[in-house]
This record gives sequence, C-alpha cells and structure tokens, in this order.
Amino acid sequence: MRTRIAAACAAALVLSACASTGRPPRPSDQLRFGIWASQNGLWDEAVFRWQRVLQADSRSVAALNNLGVAYEKKGRFQDALASYEAAIKADPANIHVKSNLKRCKENIQASDAAPAATADKKAPDAKK
Repeated sequence: MRTRIAAACAAALVLSACASTGRPPRPSDQLRFGIWASQNGLWDEAVFRWQRVLQADSRSVAALNNLGVAYEKKGRFQDALASYEAAIKADPANIHVKSNLKRCKENIQASDAAPAATADKKAPDAKK
C-alpha cells in the first residue's frame, strides 16, 4: 500500500512540474509517464497517459502497443487486439507489436476455449 501511495505522490510531482512550466505535457512526457505508471502497476494511469499520446498522434506505435499491453493486463482483450492491430497498421514491420498481437490472439483463443473445456468436466461435490 505504501508503494502505491509513494507512486501516486511521485506522479503528482511529475504532473505539477509540467504544469509549472505553463505548457501541457508533451506526448513524449506522457509516453514516459505511462511507462513509469505501468512499471508501478498503475494500469489505469498508464492507459490514461497513452490515450493522451494518441490524442496528439493517433499513429504513435509506442502508445498503441503499450496501450495494448495495458488492456491485456486489465483483461480487456478485444481492446488490446484493436490497439495492436492499429499499431501493426502504422508499422507493419515492428517485431514487438507482431509478437504482442500473436500472444493476444492466443490469449483470446485460450479464454474462448476455457468455458467449453470446463463445461465438459463434472464439478466436484462440495465438502461437508
């Protein structure tokens, strides 16, 4: 819990530093802040930052790829898939995005197959 509080305080300091300059944070600042947030498990904050980058540059491969990772971490696989596909469209040769897209598709297939596999198994009786 203390780690998250410290992380939130650090985030507030970064934002206040940007605000004190009188200019909005640059997309590169937002991108780095999103990376920092993700490294500290603050996935909602990371999503917010990478969406801000995309407001400035809708074809930012780094933001699209990172957003896909964040969506996967949050269990939002269809959103992740859309982000990776947009990143591939912007940079078809990017091996990192290709790898993430492949993994995301595998995760979606696995999650789609999981209910069918468990439905075939008889649930164990509850212990008395």
